[in-house]
Amino acid sequence: MTITIAETRFDYHDYDARGDTLFLSVKAPPRKHPPDRAYETPEGHVIEYDARGAIVSIELLNARWLLQRDGELRVTLPEHRAVADSDELDAVLA
Repeated sequence: MTITIAETRFDYHDYDARGDTLFLSVKAPPRKHPPDRAYETPEGHVIEYDARGAIVSIELLNARWLLQRDGELRVTLPEHRAVADSDELDAVLA
């Protein structure tokens, strides 16, 4: 399943139900490879970028809780704000 947020397609996803954390990545993440640049959003999520400035992964904290509470999950990026609604994320949070 592919998820698109902020015009970035994430082909890899992993959901930690115990921590309610959804990890999305453009491709399967390499082991122990630090990102070129990371940004913590005002909502507490973590966005990782490659050397060209393209988003390579997003770590969404409290993903299920926020979707249940608000019906959407907000991610404020430095350049714009993106919203993923429950239709897009319900399947991977199951």
